[in-house]
Amino acid sequence: MSASSLTYFLDRALGKSVGIALQAIGKQVEFHNDHFAPDSPDTEWLPVVSQRGWIVLTKDENIGRNILEVQAIADNKARVFILVSGNLSTQGMINIFVDAIEKIEKIVKGNSAPFIAKVYKDSRVTIWKNANTLRKLTS
Repeated sequence: MSASSLTYFLDRALGKSVGIALQAIGKQVEFHNDHFAPDSPDTEWLPVVSQRGWIVLTKDENIGRNILEVQAIADNKARVFILVSGNLSTQGMINIFVDAIEKIEKIVKGNSAPFIAKVYKDSRVTIWKNANTLRKLTS
């Protein structure tokens, strides 16, 4: 899987600016509101996005804590990256994702789905819950 074949799905929490910045550096991006109702629950879009092979970018930390959402991630082999740096400006979020995108791609290539990873303010990216952890949480 080459980096150019990866598609990123930005959930509604991130808005459009991060996606536009990623498109500007040549990344394939899909936006939540182009495919789903603005208020559609995560459990509705997670299976669809995952089955399409898209990589989820979000700043919704609860997505890794809500058992129904964790179940949707585990069952559908989702690859989720959560920005965990609290309240940031739009430009701050753009800078972090642009700086972290190569690390995100390395994690995607080196880890089997499903997983949840965290993206930090300093652009570090680490796996938070791997496939084994997710299976234990949902069994």
